[in-house]
Amino acid sequence: MKNLLLRALPLFLILCMLCPMTAFADTGGSGNIDGGGGGMGQGTSTNSWSPGNEGVRVTVVRASDHAVVTTPFDFTNKAPSAGIYHFGKVSKLQYNNGASLSPVKGGYTYKNPGQTMPRIISTNGSNNIEAIKKYFCSEYVVKRIAEITGMNYDVLIGGEYKILLEPLAYYKFEGNMFATTATEAALYDEQTSGLLRRRMVSLTHKNLPLAMFLEVSDLGYPAWGGSKTSAATNADIKSSLGLGIVRFEEKPEKPQIEAYDYEYRVNTDVITAVRISGGQSDPDSPTRVSFNIGGQTYSVGNVYYPDGDSQLAWVKWRTPDTEQNMTIKVTVSGPGNTAKTTLNVKIVDLDKNPPPNPVADDRNDSFSRVSVPSRAVKSTVSWSVWRPWWQEYWVWHSGDEDDDGYWCDHGWYEFDLDRYSASLTAAMSIQCDSKNPTASGRTMKSGYGINQTATGSISSNQSSAVTQPQNAVSYFPEFGYETYWRLLERMGTGRFEFQKNPYSTYKNRTHFSPIWMPDGAYTVNTWLIDAWTPDGMLSANLTDSLTIKGNLWQDWHAGPKKP
Repeated sequence: MKNLLLRALPLFLILCMLCPMTAFADTGGSGNIDGGGGGMGQGTSTNSWSPGNEGVRVTVVRASDHAVVTTPFDFTNKAPSAGIYHFGKVSKLQYNNGASLSPVKGGYTYKNPGQTMPRIISTNGSNNIEAIKKYFCSEYVVKRIAEITGMNYDVLIGGEYKILLEPLAYYKFEGNMFATTATEAALYDEQTSGLLRRRMVSLTHKNLPLAMFLEVSDLGYPAWGGSKTSAATNADIKSSLGLGIVRFEEKPEKPQIEAYDYEYRVNTDVITAVRISGGQSDPDSPTRVSFNIGGQTYSVGNVYYPDGDSQLAWVKWRTPDTEQNMTIKVTVSGPGNTAKTTLNVKIVDLDKNPPPNPVADDRNDSFSRVSVPSRAVKSTVSWSVWRPWWQEYWVWHSGDEDDDGYWCDHGWYEFDLDRYSASLTAAMSIQCDSKNPTASGRTMKSGYGINQTATGSISSNQSSAVTQPQNAVSYFPEFGYETYWRLLERMGTGRFEFQKNPYSTYKNRTHFSPIWMPDGAYTVNTWLIDAWTPDGMLSANLTDSLTIKGNLWQDWHAGPKKP
């Protein structure tokens, strides 16, 4: 193993972020793919799948911000009919970022890799993970991906990009042929009110999603620690299953350990959620979830879900006013359980790194403009709540000569799924400071200040389950959008401005541009955050610009001394 790694290092080290593995091929490939599955059961004439009718969806993703940079395409050893139903070429990342699921009949396209892929989907839980790793880390396959996507091979393996892999299957559902990834199957099952799971559970909810999953978290997806042999819920599939990642690095990279389950700001209303599954929870056998937070217990009742599915349980609470690490203990009573009973939380204070006092003789001869960085952005989320109801089924029980008989309700609980969503709208604007004597519209000289307003609002059909945006942080070009920042002051619900500047003669809500700022666009970047929902935090990455022309010294002049 050591010799393989040493031969790989002069080229590139690829970490396929699914399970740590050693180098296999000319690219210096290493990987982390694991998988599971189980028996398939019996199909029918209208609902069936044949082993080998499979493929892999391939997407190139930028490592820095998880942006999809190429159109996904499907690798398969087969020649699927162009007339099958499919959902276009959409990756798991795009679905998780809000892309809708739209079925299409016909026009399905695919690529044959040239070299036969190893078996992807197991029928007995023993798919050849090592062969899959070796294949997708090979120079031939990576060059083939570069060719199809139009990327330069050396750029692709240079460390700035990752390759997202998603197993897909071709199968018959209700008499029609379908092509879906695991994520698409889970989303489509929700659209069909659970019919796909009932008909094809062994494929769509077990062997297909368990064909690939992560053992090391990456691209915002967690390592999978659940069952490798049992059918998964739609929620688990969407969040954690049916993916593998090929990663390229110039040198070995230590796995990123996510020490905290949540990061919150001080003095902020937040939502903490866990997912409950196992058995069936209904009014006759209910589940209750308790969150112990800072010595206080929050109880959530009426957590209902049908057998084989799951339900989010969440609590809204306010963070303390000082930075600290907290541990949240989660206790489940009744049916079901949660994967994590201990949540590690980090509370941070962003109001502690404002820019220093600008002075008139500041210089920065080496300044060069940088692009506004990408920050975590999420504008829409959705969640659902199971609502149980009783399906009556009356049965007559006959009596004998001493008993007249009686009717008895032998009914059961059915479940309806109530769907909820939330969306964030946000905007910002900067203006020349009101005390700037020579500003003209949106043009000013360097050295003067600017004012700012940022706004954000959440709309939701379950308003009690969300918070409005509560914090906004502004970053500036003179500091490369990172070194110093200003935490804006909340001026009302969803409205933010600069805090009063202690260096301002008038104590204005202003930020001073440096005297050395060159002519051109002066762009401020604001991260609007802490709009919390059961499905996480909504946020926006905003920008606005003014124009710098000249500098403050041009407004100074020497006057004659009074005699």
